[in-house]
Amino acid sequence: MQMLTRNVLLDVEQDEEDDDDGDLVLENLDQTILPNCGSLEDQQDFQVPEFEEFNGKPDSLFFNDGQRRIDFVLVYEDESRKETNKKGTNEKQRKKRQAYESNLICKGLELEATRSVLDDKLVFVKVHAPWEVLCTYAELMHIKLPLKPNDLKTRFSAFSHLNWFTKVLSVDENIIKPEQEFFTAPFEKNRMNDFYIVDRDTFFNPATRSRIVYFILSRVKYQVVNNVSKFGINRLVSSGIYKAAFPLHDCRFGQQSEDASCPSERYLLYREWAHPRSIYKKQPLDLIRKYYGEKIGIYFAWLGYYTKMLLLAAVVGVACFLYGYLSQDYCTWSREVCDPDIGGNIIMCPQCDKLCPFWKLNITCESSKKLCIFDSFGTLVFAVFMGVWVTLFLEFWKRRQAELEYEWDTVELQQEEQARPEYEAQCTHVVINEITQEEERIPFTTCGKCIRITLCASAVFFWILLIIASVIGIIVYRLSVFIVFSTTLPKSFNGTDPIQKYLTPQMATSITASIISFIIIMILNTIYEKVAIMITNFELPRTQTDYENSLTMKMFLFQFVNYYSSCFYIAFFKGKFVGYPGDPVYWLGKYRNEECDPGGCLLELTTQLTIIMGGKAIWNNIQEVLLPWIMNLIGRYRRVSGSEDISPRWEQDYHLQPMGKLGLFYEYLEMIIQFGFVTLFVASFPLAPLLALVNNILEIRVDAWKLTTQFRRMVPEKAQDIGAWQPIMQGIAVLAVVTNAMIIAFTSDMIPRLVYYWSFSIPPYGDHEHYTMEGYINNTLSIFNISDFKDRSKAESSSGLGNYTTCRYRDFRNPPGHPQEYKHNIYYWHVVAAKLAFVIVMEHIIYSVKFFISYAIPDVSKSTKSKIKREKYLTQKLLHESHMTKNLGIVIQNMAGLVDSNLRPKSE
Repeated sequence: MQMLTRNVLLDVEQDEEDDDDGDLVLENLDQTILPNCGSLEDQQDFQVPEFEEFNGKPDSLFFNDGQRRIDFVLVYEDESRKETNKKGTNEKQRKKRQAYESNLICKGLELEATRSVLDDKLVFVKVHAPWEVLCTYAELMHIKLPLKPNDLKTRFSAFSHLNWFTKVLSVDENIIKPEQEFFTAPFEKNRMNDFYIVDRDTFFNPATRSRIVYFILSRVKYQVVNNVSKFGINRLVSSGIYKAAFPLHDCRFGQQSEDASCPSERYLLYREWAHPRSIYKKQPLDLIRKYYGEKIGIYFAWLGYYTKMLLLAAVVGVACFLYGYLSQDYCTWSREVCDPDIGGNIIMCPQCDKLCPFWKLNITCESSKKLCIFDSFGTLVFAVFMGVWVTLFLEFWKRRQAELEYEWDTVELQQEEQARPEYEAQCTHVVINEITQEEERIPFTTCGKCIRITLCASAVFFWILLIIASVIGIIVYRLSVFIVFSTTLPKSFNGTDPIQKYLTPQMATSITASIISFIIIMILNTIYEKVAIMITNFELPRTQTDYENSLTMKMFLFQFVNYYSSCFYIAFFKGKFVGYPGDPVYWLGKYRNEECDPGGCLLELTTQLTIIMGGKAIWNNIQEVLLPWIMNLIGRYRRVSGSEDISPRWEQDYHLQPMGKLGLFYEYLEMIIQFGFVTLFVASFPLAPLLALVNNILEIRVDAWKLTTQFRRMVPEKAQDIGAWQPIMQGIAVLAVVTNAMIIAFTSDMIPRLVYYWSFSIPPYGDHEHYTMEGYINNTLSIFNISDFKDRSKAESSSGLGNYTTCRYRDFRNPPGHPQEYKHNIYYWHVVAAKLAFVIVMEHIIYSVKFFISYAIPDVSKSTKSKIKREKYLTQKLLHESHMTKNLGIVIQNMAGLVDSNLRPKSE
């Protein structure tokens, strides 16, 4: 190692990156790793990595000596060769980096620096963790490692006779070989002989090595400012002292490594997982977990299982859609709307004040036909089915998740997780632990914690109010622009104009408002993402799991209001509080409340869902695919043509895009929002599961392609489950039953039609001799006398509609001249009672079925429980036997020594 003589603590001036004064700090090292490093008082030198030239091996994963494996790579720009050389700032950055690298060496890591082949300003610092360091930190991090091969027998599947079919969908085992299973236990150095160590170079796999090195990199200090330590590679990267820090891919994605000892797992993942030709195959989850870690593996396992379950929902949804489509010609009330002698003779009242004209009912002919497709008996069946489906999905996923916990050895992960370095740095308060009665450090007192929670909750509440304000703005837009469309679009239907055929004032308002709502949603999302991260950082959760769960709840709460508020407005508020033409209800005292089409707001809700769901999928794919691809394409054009063939592995990876620590968080969020659309409002759009299925099939392969080809390798992380997303999905499942029941009851026209068919089409209320839907439209449109309009609402008579003294409007009220003029009639109270009864009955039935299913399906299967108990028993037995053997050996040795000492005097 080259040595640069420096004082141990160096005073630095005002730092432009950190904006404070501080001292650079060199750490002493635990004597078990590097005894000659010395104490803090004695240590007087920076230790810097040796510079080596690139050895011309582009696929090499080792230092130049070919022996030490590269576990991590740090990249920085040489200050002496920067074009804009600010001497003071560059010198401070160089000192901090040298202090940090010196402390890494004191922690036992080995560093080797190599200058870039393509850009001589860039320097790549390769990091290697020797055996002793790996063992020390594996014990500190409670990492489970192999004890002996697992000899438990695998239970055969009940569907083994279908192996010929599953073999077609599975990855060829000759290409991706199954991983050998082991009994494992938390590593302990003093029990090293108990572990299955065949080769020290392969005992810690590359993912575990990278994880251990990242643990060290995240906790090494480099500066002290006002008694507060600054540490960690993340802070150094964010301040620009390092350009990047990442573990290496093991080869190029398009071809295998030239090194015969390299397994070329990235190439195998691209070929058998990410490539479009593998779209029909099952995911190689074990290899994904081995290469990227359990956290990535559990995400793709969940996404694959969700997509598989969507197949059943999509089939039933398409069947219900086809039922509605094929039966629309038999839709009596739609035929009445389109009939020139019925709908063509019904004059509808204006839907806004003064400017809106009178209009004929038959201009809504096409929208009424579309409404028949979605507002049918099949929709009711599908809503009930989805209430059961979501429960089956969640319960079976819990079982699958428990199997993965056993197979991937994460059953007791919560006991292993360490505190975040950001949390540890703020632990300045000393308290007595109630359990151990020992001193421990915490970042803030109980009062301080309450203050932080209050501030964080207030910030989240403020942003939710901001979303509600944006929704109110959209409502005002709808109320305002509806007047414009009502005055410009045709008032009667002639059947020849294709635009007039489909574009009604209600439809035009709905489409434009949905597009604007989508744009506002995406803008607010971009802003709030940064705010939510700031709030969570201020909250300071202890572990990474706590951090992600806290951020998850904040982001989902915001996204829930942001994405679903407009849908809730259309489903449950629009057209419900409008009064009647003689006494309309005004919003904010100025805008007259919106009314629904004569057939209800269900079609408008379907339109809103289609635009937001489709627009979101398109936007996300643009962000996920095109953006990193274009960025990498620009980067390749900037580099010398053909130079990638001779550039080393670390330089090729550096020019890929960084994934970001919250990259996987956004993937989960995208899918959970989609899950909400599929379940919460499925009664209005039975094709939602089909769209989600198609999107997810592509999403799995797009995410796989992105990870294997466009992004640097992520630091492998452990994960036991999908975290806070599980209770969020359970909450959505409970809410979905209520929303779908209320959509059918209050948004669709199903209940009024049933009430008419069974009660009001026959005597004593009806004139027909048998149950029928004939006359339904006339019965559900109340009559209003035009002379009863108030001056504020009275519209001018439109030419071309004939002479008329009354108009019709959507409500159940008594006609003019009745003793209770314009009051709700008996039909209205029958409908209200039927709606409430339907909601209560449907909810209770579905909740009862959900409870029974949850009770009947255990979260962990019997076989998985047995495997966990069996492995735990065998592991404890193995360790106990090993311990007894060792103790017996010590006792025999001691006894031999004692006998020898007793016999020696006699022989003398």
